[in-house]
Amino acid sequence: MARRENTQSRRGRERALRPGHVLVVCGGQRTEPDYFKGLARARGARLKVKSKVDSPENLVRYAAAVFTPDEYEGVWCVVDADEFDIDTARVAAARAEVGLAVSEPCFELWLLLHFADHRAHIANGKAACALLAKHVPGYAKKLDYPVFDAGVETAVERAEALGEGNPATGVWRLVKAVLKPEFKP
Repeated sequence: MARRENTQSRRGRERALRPGHVLVVCGGQRTEPDYFKGLARARGARLKVKSKVDSPENLVRYAAAVFTPDEYEGVWCVVDADEFDIDTARVAAARAEVGLAVSEPCFELWLLLHFADHRAHIANGKAACALLAKHVPGYAKKLDYPVFDAGVETAVERAEALGEGNPATGVWRLVKAVLKPEFKP
């Protein structure tokens, strides 16, 4: 009788991520994970996406705790500035060697940059959603990634040009890093 290989262990090996995969920990439950999962499917970006609603500093700690160098090449946190102390998150991220992609005021700015070169101050997340809804009718925190795919490179260019303050987003560094592995943040 032929010996059968344990299918559990074989499945486990198939799920192991190849070198070069990046762990992305999002501070939002729907929008950010949907975007990065869509990016991975559409562009072949090597991502594992997790979400956890918490402060940016706690999110960085969580990302550092779940990151394992034998599984992932790097780890990033995607957070909104909101009313958080981003400086403490930046210090924690630098200490833990976690990439930090902050959007001010929120991730919807990153999405808006796929359609418009927006450089004016945005009061809050609600205002950012209203601006985005002008380009994506019916937008309500539910993301259909293919709507954004054609504008990824344009969004990277626009975000790079923004600089610090409001509006600003560091998501371009993460996107550029996972789409062009030779780029280092």
